[in-house]
Amino acid sequence: MIQASGLRKLYGRTVALDGVDLHVRQGEIYGVLGQSGAGKSTLLRCVNLLERPSEGTVTVAGQDLTALGDRDLNKARQRIGMIHQHFALLSSRTVAGNVAFPLEVMGVPRAERERRVAELLDLVGLGGRGGDRPAQLSGGQKQRVGIARALAGNPSVLLSDEATSALDPATTASILDLLKRLNTELGLTILLITHEMNVVKAVCDSVAIMADGRVEESGTLAELIRTPGSRLTREIFPLPAPAPGDITLTFTGQADEPVISEVVRKFGTDVSILGGAIENLAGARVGRLRVTLSGDPDPALAYLRSLGLIVEVAEGGSR
Repeated sequence: MIQASGLRKLYGRTVALDGVDLHVRQGEIYGVLGQSGAGKSTLLRCVNLLERPSEGTVTVAGQDLTALGDRDLNKARQRIGMIHQHFALLSSRTVAGNVAFPLEVMGVPRAERERRVAELLDLVGLGGRGGDRPAQLSGGQKQRVGIARALAGNPSVLLSDEATSALDPATTASILDLLKRLNTELGLTILLITHEMNVVKAVCDSVAIMADGRVEESGTLAELIRTPGSRLTREIFPLPAPAPGDITLTFTGQADEPVISEVVRKFGTDVSILGGAIENLAGARVGRLRVTLSGDPDPALAYLRSLGLIVEVAEGGSR
C-alpha cells in the first residue's frame, strides 16, 4: 500500500532522511519508531508529499505521488488521512464543523456532509457531541475528533504523527484501541509514527526503527523477534549485558510451555534463571529468558533449537 524507495531529504546541509526504504502492506498497522531527530516525522510528511523528498520515490496504492502535478497530488491526498500530535482543530468551529471541513473542501453537498459527519462521530464514540467546541473536550476527545476528520474522505491510508504522545496512559490505550478497531473494521492501512515502544507493542504488525535519518531494521514484529541480535528484541526485553557463556532464549510461541522443566528432566542439567519477561506482541505471547546451564550445555541447546527457540550464547561459552 505504501512503498518508499531511496528517500533522501535535505534541509540545506542537514540530512533529515538518508536513503530510506519502506514497504507497508495493505491492511497492516506499521510503526516507525525512533527518538526525536531520527527523521520519522519527516518520513511521514514525505509519504503524503507535504514535504517533497530531495531524492527517491513514494508510491501509495499503486500511484507514484512524486510524479504527480499539484492538481493530481491534491486529489491523491484525499485518500490519505492524517492525524496530528496536537489535534490541529479549528477553535472557531464546532466538533461537527471540524469533521466537515475536509468534506467542504472536496465540494460534498451539505446534506451528505451532515450524514457523513454524524456517522463518523458515532464511529469514534462522540455521537451527540457535534455541537460542542474543542475547548469543551478532553485531550482524548479532541484526538477522536481529529481521527473522525481524517476519515472524512474515506481514505485507504491513515497517517498518525505521534497521535498519543500528548495523552495520559489510559487515554492512550483507548485511542490505540480505536485505531486497531478502525484498522480491522475498515481495512485501513495505518502508518504510525511514535517514540514509545509501548505503542508498537500494543497495536503494530510491523515496525521500522529509525536513527539519524536511516532505517536501522525493519520487518514484522514476529520476524524481528526471531532475528538474533535484533534491536527491537533488546528494547522490548531489556536484559543486562551477558557474561561469557550466558544463554539467551527467545520464545515465539512456546512462552506458555514447560520448556525449561523439560530440559532439566531430559538432560539432567541445572538451569539458573538470571532474568526475563513475557510480552503480548502481534497477537502472540513472546518471551525472552537469560539462563546458565550446568555441565555440557550443547545437547540441551540443540534440543531447544529443535523446538524453534532462538538460542544465543554469549562469547566465551559453548555453542
